[in-house]
Amino acid sequence: MILLLATVLLAQAQPEPHRQGAPVSDSSQPAAGEHGVTLGHEEVAPGADKAEHEQGAEEHEGGIAEHIFHHVEDEPVVPLGFWIGNRYIRLDITKHVINMWLAAGILLIVVGLAARKRALIPKGGYNLLETFVMFIRDEISTKNIGHHAKLYTPYLCSAFFFILFMNLTGLLPIPAWRGFPGISTATGNISVTVVLALFTFVLTQIAGMRAQGVVGYWAHLVPSGVPVALWPLMFVIELFGLFTKPFALTVRLFANMVAGHIVIFFLIALTLFISVYVAPVSVAFALGIFMLELFVALVQAYVFTMLSALFIGMTQHAH
Repeated sequence: MILLLATVLLAQAQPEPHRQGAPVSDSSQPAAGEHGVTLGHEEVAPGADKAEHEQGAEEHEGGIAEHIFHHVEDEPVVPLGFWIGNRYIRLDITKHVINMWLAAGILLIVVGLAARKRALIPKGGYNLLETFVMFIRDEISTKNIGHHAKLYTPYLCSAFFFILFMNLTGLLPIPAWRGFPGISTATGNISVTVVLALFTFVLTQIAGMRAQGVVGYWAHLVPSGVPVALWPLMFVIELFGLFTKPFALTVRLFANMVAGHIVIFFLIALTLFISVYVAPVSVAFALGIFMLELFVALVQAYVFTMLSALFIGMTQHAH
């Protein structure tokens, strides 16, 4: 799954270069004006100083906003790609791709070390791992899917742990250093959440056709009891409804993860907006949001897994 994510993830757009404004002339020589001689500076109309100050403040705020979004958005690290005719397909290794690899590596190491200590009476890391797996199997998969839950529990466990570790890895305070792009949350990239949602979408359709048959699944897409005259309209509505489910998975995970990071960066930037003396308050609030982000990382992994199981379970029986 990680290799497929890395393959289909397209690189984000390159940041636009900053436009240089027109040079402002500042003559240090005396110049004559209608009100006399100005020494070292040109005459400024009344109110111009205030306008320039407001313009400078707006540029400063814009620079801070751009700096915040620069930490959140993705950027290429190793450019890759190939040509298909006249179209260039970009498959760059980006900052978020590297973070997905790190999350996958940490996940494999943690699960591998915990699974080595299997015992009849679980303890330590294996006990924690078994608790999560049994919760997903019993409380999420079985209760939402039913008899065929064992077929889809491995996918639900993979989705839960992969999203959880991506969310937690993105909270590590490791900046860019000597070519390393730094740590950022891969689930804060909508391209990543789209691919994750597509996995659930494809598996949901397969599960429905497997349970009801290919013809039966699409024939029962419209609930029974609908008048024949409304059947074509209802079929179109239900068909579009299939695509609202992966859309909800995509936006929910993306928006919740990227919003917390923006709030943290903005709270820290208050020291530039207001004064350096508000640093203790802004850092304290940022730390509180950071602790909340740890909880949100777990909740969003749970919500994605729960909704995936719910969507799969809805296809197991005809309406």
